[in-house]
Amino acid sequence: MQQAVSSGENTRLIVLISVVATIGGFLFGFDSGVINGTQDGLHQTFKSGEWMQGFEIASMLLGCAFGAFSAGRLADRLGRRNVLIVSAVLFLLSAIGAGAAPSSAMFIIARVLGGFAVGAASVISPAYIAEVAPARYRGRLATVQQIAIISGLTAAFLSNYLLAATAGASTEPLWAGHAAWRWMFWMQAVPSLLFLVLLLAIPESPRYLMVKRRKDEALQVLGRLFGAAEAQAKLAEIDASLSTDHHRPRLSDLRDKASGSVRPIVWVGIGLAIFQQLVGINVVFYYGAVLWQAVGFSENDALLINILSGALSIGACIVTVLLIDRIGRKPLLWVGSAGMAVALALLVFSFASGSLVDGRLQLPGGMGTLALVAANAYVVFFNVSWGPVMWVMLGEMFPNQIRGSALAVAGAAQWTANFAVTVTFPILLAAIGLAATYSLYLVAAVISVFFVLRFVHETKGKELEQMEG
Repeated sequence: MQQAVSSGENTRLIVLISVVATIGGFLFGFDSGVINGTQDGLHQTFKSGEWMQGFEIASMLLGCAFGAFSAGRLADRLGRRNVLIVSAVLFLLSAIGAGAAPSSAMFIIARVLGGFAVGAASVISPAYIAEVAPARYRGRLATVQQIAIISGLTAAFLSNYLLAATAGASTEPLWAGHAAWRWMFWMQAVPSLLFLVLLLAIPESPRYLMVKRRKDEALQVLGRLFGAAEAQAKLAEIDASLSTDHHRPRLSDLRDKASGSVRPIVWVGIGLAIFQQLVGINVVFYYGAVLWQAVGFSENDALLINILSGALSIGACIVTVLLIDRIGRKPLLWVGSAGMAVALALLVFSFASGSLVDGRLQLPGGMGTLALVAANAYVVFFNVSWGPVMWVMLGEMFPNQIRGSALAVAGAAQWTANFAVTVTFPILLAAIGLAATYSLYLVAAVISVFFVLRFVHETKGKELEQMEG
């Protein structure tokens, strides 16, 4: 801390900016988790069939893919902060619209708008943090984004549980005669409005300002962040890292000029984004209540288990905050992959021992306990590794010139994979059963170990201007 003060670094301002940016992560988590526990209300209100209900749940992810891709490109045109402001407005509109939706179609539209906001926040919040934070603790600040995501998920789970308990069930009327499931969505309006207000008080990313050739503004922001003595040197470093002809960032920058092929660093980013979803994590988040009811727990118990999973996830992310700038990103990734593989193998074993009774999976003896412990161990391994580290790396691993474009492509890949896993889960569950479905996620976890060891390069301690692509 003494070093930061003597060098003129304004650590308090950097942390404050990062905390504001992570509210986008909180809303990302809340918007993703609120659907968990509203399925009965949606089914009863909209009379949706199995396929349509699956689409209602997964519809947000279509907006996420489009939002992540568009946000990366818009961030190079409008700025990081301005894109986050747009996402805050969309979070607010989605919360109000989803809760008030009179039909399935209107509900899907509201959720797609929210998905656009989630996609934008998911890629721009960590990138914005990476662009204002010093290298020596950039990983810790960016990891707080994942804590915010899990906090948002946990807040949604807790809110859903309390509202359902107050009303008696998610389908029962609560305040003003509206069903509890509608209030579950409306609760998101409060943090959305807070996010919007606080974004107006923080500066734009200095690296974006340099990309736009707004040097005086960039120098002013750098001076606020690092002190006047460091600002000029940092400005020169950023300038030197940009394209020599100073052209605006564009998608064609993702191709290597010599070979004409997509840069290897972009493929690594896409791989990180896709593997984070292929291990099946969002099946637990989106279908947690349904999953635990399927293995014999009541709706009330299932919602409580979701809260437990969220609390464990926050604890795991705190471990990551302590380790990521010490041991690096790569060790956390491959250890997390190995741990998830073991936990998924135990889940497959426990699910395979069960039998269907009246359409519901019943587990013998202690297999239900084994499934619960393994599922939570899986969540812990994910949130100590791939959950935060993937977003940290996407925000920092690309050179300045291609960061927005590369984030657009990798973010879209991440949310497309998320959509594919989410929408296929109920189909696979009906076709091949829970054990076989989780076996697919197990295979992905095993493959991800080798992907990390072979293709991922460490970024710990490197300034953004040192990133090679």
